[in-house]
Amino acid sequence: MSRKRILGVVALTLAALAPAAGLAGAEPAGTLRAISPTDAAPMPTGGVHGQSIGGSPASVKDYPYVIAALREGGSRPKGQSCSGSVIAPRKVLVAAHCKELAGEKSVLYGLDDLKSAGGTQLKAVDYKTHPKFTQPWYGYDVAVITVDGDIPVPPGGYAKVATSADTGLETPGKDGFSLGYGKKDINDSTQDVTLHKLTLPIVNASQCTGVENGVDPKTMICAGYSDGRKTILPGDSGGPFVVNGKVTGLASWSRSDFRWYSVYSRLNNDMGDWVAEQIGGEQPGDAFTLAASPSSVKVLPGKYVSASVTSKPGKNGAEDITLSAAGLPEGAKATFQPATIKAGEVAKLTIETAAGTPEKAYQVTISGKGTTDTATAGLSLTVGAGEPPAGDLKVTVNPSSGSGRVGTLVSATVTAPGGTGSITFSASGAGLPLSPMFWPQSVSSGGSSTMQVFAPYSAGTYPVTVTAKDGGGKTATTTYTLTVQ
Repeated sequence: MSRKRILGVVALTLAALAPAAGLAGAEPAGTLRAISPTDAAPMPTGGVHGQSIGGSPASVKDYPYVIAALREGGSRPKGQSCSGSVIAPRKVLVAAHCKELAGEKSVLYGLDDLKSAGGTQLKAVDYKTHPKFTQPWYGYDVAVITVDGDIPVPPGGYAKVATSADTGLETPGKDGFSLGYGKKDINDSTQDVTLHKLTLPIVNASQCTGVENGVDPKTMICAGYSDGRKTILPGDSGGPFVVNGKVTGLASWSRSDFRWYSVYSRLNNDMGDWVAEQIGGEQPGDAFTLAASPSSVKVLPGKYVSASVTSKPGKNGAEDITLSAAGLPEGAKATFQPATIKAGEVAKLTIETAAGTPEKAYQVTISGKGTTDTATAGLSLTVGAGEPPAGDLKVTVNPSSGSGRVGTLVSATVTAPGGTGSITFSASGAGLPLSPMFWPQSVSSGGSSTMQVFAPYSAGTYPVTVTAKDGGGKTATTTYTLTVQ
């Protein structure tokens, strides 16, 4: 396999290199080949780099989105071959060329040193590369891995990925930093797989010469130094290059002698938009959510019935939520066990009716008050032996308006009381880059869903029409107003 074909899952090594004999000011003659800095890439010999490629130690505690990519049969500890960024509970952002290394792929999360015990290892079940990718030096070197379980990233810890809305992040003169678990010495004799951070200046692509394909600024970012005193190294592919708090690039390739700049896949363009599409609605919304299970219950007068109240955390993580109920029948009582839960936990709701409670259908609203937000869920309650009357289908959004920065996901809770059978949600609006997403897409009467709207790339106000359609074909609509800052 030629150097040009060496591809793999790569972690960014951030290295402060002391000039060695023959390094400073020595440019090799002629044009050299490009190479992907995966764990399989050979390091040059002959004093190109010093034996100590230190760099600045980093910690997952400070950068909770960074993750190691592994492959079965890899030569490095635990098969480390690339680095990546966690962008959703089960999704990891890496370089596309990492997919082509041999061996079953997995990821390892939570360790500053991969030789340490612990961490969470999950198997890759899907590896989607950008449809325009062929080779790293031709651009579009980006991929998203889906794993077989949730990665335990703390609330608010997912990587923020740049999109086409984030103009100017790639401007020469700006500094960015990269993170990775890659090699620290020429022959990998130390087998060092600690997390490192490296700060590099972005340079004009016209300076990055000496490789036959050159650097295309439309899809690549060139950063670092012409002599490679700080550079990505084998095992760094796919690691994040962060500018102004957003992953703006991914470690992609360098010159075959590594005495050169580092080249990153550029994401603040259509490549980042593609990544946003892969994330979809998987990231938790800003606010926690509540749901009743089942969403419809029946009880005879004078008896009691129970349901579960489930919750999903938002940006505040496992915050305390105080539960209450409204819309109860006359003489009925609601009891929550416990009355206060942490987001992510489940409570039991018991409704006791009186002997004289009128026999008809009721819509009970369950409310949860958190640290900064309040969420609601609907529960259809029928008192008596008969089937609950369907009632007119309605749809509500709480809150009825929201705001966010360009390219972010904004969440709201959609509830549909009334109607018959399964109720399906949809939404649309002029100027939206993607159709709003719902989790879940369909509910029973009175059920709630989390709607996530991808904010357009231009500031302004965007009305969003939310539609509920029941099993009988009836529809109801309401308007949600999104303000993009």
